[in-house]
Amino acid sequence: MLAKVQSCAIVGLEAERIEVEVDITNGLERLTVVGLPSAAVRESGERVRSAIANSGFHFPQHRLTVNLAPADLRKEGPAYDLPIALGIMAATRQVLAELDDALIVGELGLDGSVRPVNGALSMAAMAQKAGYQRLFVPQPNAPEAALVEGIDVFPVGHLTDIVAHLSGQKEIPPHSPTAFSDGEEAVYAVDFQDIRGQEHAKRAFEIACAGSHNVRLVGPPGSGKTLMARALPSILPAATLPESLEITRIYSVAGELNGSGPLIRARPFRAPHHTISHAGLVGGGTIPRPGEISLAHRGVLFLDELPEFGSKNLESLRQPLEDKVVTISRAAGTLSFPASFMFVAAMNPCPCGFYGDERKPCSCSMTTVQRYQGRISGPLLDRIDLHVDVARVPFQKLTGLDQGEPSSHLRRRVEKARARQQSRFAQQVKTHIVVNGDMGPAEVQRYCQLKEAGKNLMQAAVRQMDLSARGYHRVLKLARTIADLSGEEEIDTPHLAEALQYRPRFMT
Repeated sequence: MLAKVQSCAIVGLEAERIEVEVDITNGLERLTVVGLPSAAVRESGERVRSAIANSGFHFPQHRLTVNLAPADLRKEGPAYDLPIALGIMAATRQVLAELDDALIVGELGLDGSVRPVNGALSMAAMAQKAGYQRLFVPQPNAPEAALVEGIDVFPVGHLTDIVAHLSGQKEIPPHSPTAFSDGEEAVYAVDFQDIRGQEHAKRAFEIACAGSHNVRLVGPPGSGKTLMARALPSILPAATLPESLEITRIYSVAGELNGSGPLIRARPFRAPHHTISHAGLVGGGTIPRPGEISLAHRGVLFLDELPEFGSKNLESLRQPLEDKVVTISRAAGTLSFPASFMFVAAMNPCPCGFYGDERKPCSCSMTTVQRYQGRISGPLLDRIDLHVDVARVPFQKLTGLDQGEPSSHLRRRVEKARARQQSRFAQQVKTHIVVNGDMGPAEVQRYCQLKEAGKNLMQAAVRQMDLSARGYHRVLKLARTIADLSGEEEIDTPHLAEALQYRPRFMT
C-alpha cells in the first residue's frame, strides 16, 4: 500500500517542499530510503523502526521503500524521521487521517520522543505561503514556528501524541503565538559612560551607527579599542520586528537559537577569533550554512587584531561589504545569504603595538611596520568609512570621577538621524535602502548635492588624498550622515571636512 506525507527541506535559508512516499510490498523485511538522502537520512530507518516499536505500534515485517521527492534535491538531517514514521503507519492503516493539508517535521528518539530541528521559522513561512493549514513540529520549535501568522502550529512531544491527535483520540491544542512589540528595552554589557576619554572615537562610533558605516580603530594595546567596540550595540537603535524576524530566521537555520526565546530582539554582535576558517566566516561547507558575516546581519561584525586574520578571509569580505549579501557557489547550485552588517575592525599599528606611541618606543623596524600594515589591502581599506586613531588614555582621565555621556543619550541622537533617513528613503523603489550606508551611486547623486564651496573642497581632497570613485562616494555618504546628526537638510562644508578627516592618512 502507498501512503504520502508532506515534509520540507532547508536549502540555504529557504524551505523546499518534500513529499515522503512510503510503499509496502511483499518480500523480506527491509527499509530502503531513496531520493538522494544523506547518511543521517539513511540512518532514519533504524530510528523509525525502534520509535514505532517502543511506542506500542506495529512495524511491518515487509519490504518498505521510502522515496523523498523531488529526487534531485539532496536531503540532509534528521527532520524526516517523523513524516517517515507516520507514512509507514498510514500505509499499514494504523493512522487513518487525511494529511494533504499538513506539513510534518521532526527527529525521533528511539523511545518515540520528538526532538527539535533547525530552520522551523523558514519551514513555517514556506508552509503558510504554500497554503498548508496545519504544521506539526517538535515541541521546542513551536514558539518559533508560531511567529508566522496564518497557519496552525501543533507542538508534538512524542510519536504517540500525533497519532492520538490524527486518530481523534486526544487533540493537541495549537500553539498560541507570543505577542511582541517594537522598541523593547535591552540590557547591554558595556555602556559608553564607563569608558574614560576617547571622545573622538565615541563621536566616530555615533556617526557610524547613525548611517551604518564601517569603522577601523588603530592604536596601542590597552587603549580601549575592544571595549569601545563591545559598547557599540548599546547605541544602535533597537531592532524592529521585521529585522528581528530576519535575524531569527538565520539563527534558526544555523542552529544557534540556543533556547534564547522564539524571537531574537537584540542586534547581533559577532566577534570571531582570527583562527576562524573561511567557511566559518563567509559560510558554506559540505552542507552550506550561514557564516559569521550572515550571523552578524542587521548587527555588528567585529574583527579584533585585524592583520592576524588570513588574507583569504579578509579579501572575501570585500563583496559582502559592497553588496550586503554573500553568494556561495557549489557544483549543485548557488546560494545567497544576507550580510547587511556594520563592519568594525581593531588593530595595532605594528607587531609590538607601539608605533607612534608618545610614551613607549616601538621596537619594530620600518620595514616590519610596513609589512604588518600591508596585510590589509587597499581595496578593503577603501570600503571602510571611518579610520580612527586611538591614543593611550591619560592617567588623569583614568582616575577621574567624571563619567562620559551615557549610551542612552547617544542612542537617542542616532535614532533621530535614522528617522530622517527612513523618511528620505521611504519612496525609494529599492526597498533595501534604509540608511545612508546602503546608498548606491544613484542615491548619492540625488541626496548628496554639494554647494560650490563643498565642491571646491572635494576637488582638493580628491587630488591631495588620491580618493578613488568609491572613496569619493563614501565621503559623501558619511557627510550626509553627519548632516543628519546635526539636523541639517543640506551638506555643508563643516560636514565634509569632518568626513574627510576620517579617511586614512595613507593607503597600504
